[in-house]
Amino acid sequence: MKKKGRESQMTLALLPPKMDFVFKKIFGNEKHPNILISFLNAVLNPSDPIKSVTLQDTTIDKEYLTDKYSRLDVRATTDKGEHINIGIQLDNKYNMIKRSLYYWSKLYEGQLESGNDYQKLARTICINLIDFNLLNHDKFHSVYRLKDCETHEELTDIIELHFIELKKMKHVKHADEVKSKLEAWLHFINQPDSEVVRELEAVESEIKSAKAELIRLSGNKVERELFEKRRQAMLDEASALAFAEEKGAKKEKLEIAKNLIQKGLDNGFIVETTGLSLEEVEATRTKM
Repeated sequence: MKKKGRESQMTLALLPPKMDFVFKKIFGNEKHPNILISFLNAVLNPSDPIKSVTLQDTTIDKEYLTDKYSRLDVRATTDKGEHINIGIQLDNKYNMIKRSLYYWSKLYEGQLESGNDYQKLARTICINLIDFNLLNHDKFHSVYRLKDCETHEELTDIIELHFIELKKMKHVKHADEVKSKLEAWLHFINQPDSEVVRELEAVESEIKSAKAELIRLSGNKVERELFEKRRQAMLDEASALAFAEEKGAKKEKLEIAKNLIQKGLDNGFIVETTGLSLEEVEATRTKM
């Protein structure tokens, strides 16, 4: 019976690491800091690799799970004193750059307690994993700092923003096509049950640990229930956004219809131009 139970657990679909709840559970896990350390070294590629991290805000409160506007980011301080925020965003809300700057500023400003010297402000890094195309180039990983517009001389490295666009990752069939540790991690985040990731597990111990933790989460009834709560909150947010966009589009069409009516154009032309129904056009004409 026990064997059967284990087999049924393994047949459960793996939870998606791209969901912020799952991502935080894996990469913000105090019991497995090696996972986050490996990921950060892959993203930042420092000359002196990160050796340890101190995680912040590791608990996930119930209100954060059910609040469709909350963020479940991973926050950490490295052994070099760097402050790092990692967030994952599935849907394009058309505010990603400003949103990232806002979270960077809060993390930077939060270091300074009353009476502290500005010199104590540490290097602060925001890493944004996004499941949509944001920037107008083919690179999946972009890094931004403060530089002079003409000479490109760097003012400081204290501010650093990373955008990792998951959809720009090229599909590969085998692990030997994976060119870097960062690519390996992104394949895990994108498709953890792929053959490529199964091959990577054999050579990358941290990815093996992350996959094991993902399997544990996926087979845990309580964790799956928490995941479903978070997933429902995210679906509610997407639905609210779609409704707002639809409402805005309808309002714009009605304004166009009014202008065309004022110009004396017939209902048939207005229906064809705006995509509104004949009833909606007639109702608009009646109200004018």
